[in-house]
Amino acid sequence: MKLYYSPGACSLSPHIALLEAGLPYDLVKVDIRAKKLENGDDYLKINPKGQVPALALSSGEIVTEGPVIVQMIADQAKDKNLAPARGTAERYKLQEWLNFITTELHKNFSPLFSPVLPDDTKAFFKDRLMTKFKYIESQLAGRDYLMGKEFTVADGYLFVMLAWAERLNVDLSGLPNLMAYKARLAARPKVQEALTKEGLSKAA
Repeated sequence: MKLYYSPGACSLSPHIALLEAGLPYDLVKVDIRAKKLENGDDYLKINPKGQVPALALSSGEIVTEGPVIVQMIADQAKDKNLAPARGTAERYKLQEWLNFITTELHKNFSPLFSPVLPDDTKAFFKDRLMTKFKYIESQLAGRDYLMGKEFTVADGYLFVMLAWAERLNVDLSGLPNLMAYKARLAARPKVQEALTKEGLSKAA
């Protein structure tokens, strides 16, 4: 498999998943703004959406959209328990978390990366994000991870959102469950390995 990524972008989530799963893969760095690979090739020919992540399978098929990719990775390493079995109530709960993270967190972060939006607009999105993070804070009470005692691919995705919060000065210090959870994730060897491979080891 080949993971197309940009350092610190949402592609960090499947990168963590691949390492946690112990699956062989190659990393291909993408310049998202230029839509080019490091060798100068046109990334749009690989993924016309122009976004990361994209996962190239041995069959030549390209899979996009992070929540789909991480479930595919988990299903190829069932012994690692990175996702509940397909068709179970627990799997639907995992999908619920993945959808919440991608729609309620990920998309509300996007405006904060814009260099042209005014500060008051960004403050609006930060307030919206805080509402979502407070919900997660309540759900983490008494839990090590989103699904309970076991790390899943949803946790890897949420870790990326927490790293973005720190980077963009979304203050989560008043949410003790969430802060302890982030520390647990950052301490995982495979999370640290992904950060190191993307040149982000200080970001944890």
